[in-house]
Amino acid sequence: MKWNKFIISIVLTLNMAATVWAQDSTSVKREKKSQDCEEYCNYVERYQHRWALLVPNQFVVQNAGNMGVLSVGIGWGYGHEHWETHLLFGYIPKHQSTRGKLTMTVKENYIPWNVRLSAPQNTSDGFLKHGWTLNPLTASIYVNTVFGHEFWKLQPSRYPDKYYELMSTKYRLNVAFGQRITWDIPCKYRKCAKSVSLFYEVSSCDFYIRAMYLDSSISLKDIIGLSIGIKLQIM
Repeated sequence: MKWNKFIISIVLTLNMAATVWAQDSTSVKREKKSQDCEEYCNYVERYQHRWALLVPNQFVVQNAGNMGVLSVGIGWGYGHEHWETHLLFGYIPKHQSTRGKLTMTVKENYIPWNVRLSAPQNTSDGFLKHGWTLNPLTASIYVNTVFGHEFWKLQPSRYPDKYYELMSTKYRLNVAFGQRITWDIPCKYRKCAKSVSLFYEVSSCDFYIRAMYLDSSISLKDIIGLSIGIKLQIM
């Protein structure tokens, strides 16, 4: 009788040990699976974040600036609001030519600092209202091209050798400096943008700068142009 009780106790002990081991093994597997899923979730988050960076957060309309009479496009702001990249498409009326032409511009803007024109205020809905902001200086460099067979990448043979070396009528390198003022739209009035900016720029291109360098009769006022525009900050 005693041996039967001893054997039963051993069996029960082994059964409890097996149960505990199985639970521990399942727990370890679950923990490992959780860690694997966490690594995968982190990968998915990084993947989505990288693609989200391609979503434009600005809409731009600009007049003149060696891009055409009117240019419209999208933009991306980054670098703590100090850097912007714009992609614009413009239109040049035919004037003395046989047809109008389209342009494309890739533009990089640098905004070193801003000045708050109105003190931030807490609104009734809990949001911070900034009001008006001034950017005393903006600096831009951009490349634009004109679509059309009339414009060439390399110097045609009709010009003297190296007369237009490293120059073309197909692409223009431009520089610009300007200012802008921004109004933060109150939350209750926001529909498709959170702020609107008005800006102006004074610009010139490599072709004009070269002409002034080669011809002393051309002054600075002859090679610069004024451009104005509006930018909507979508998000």
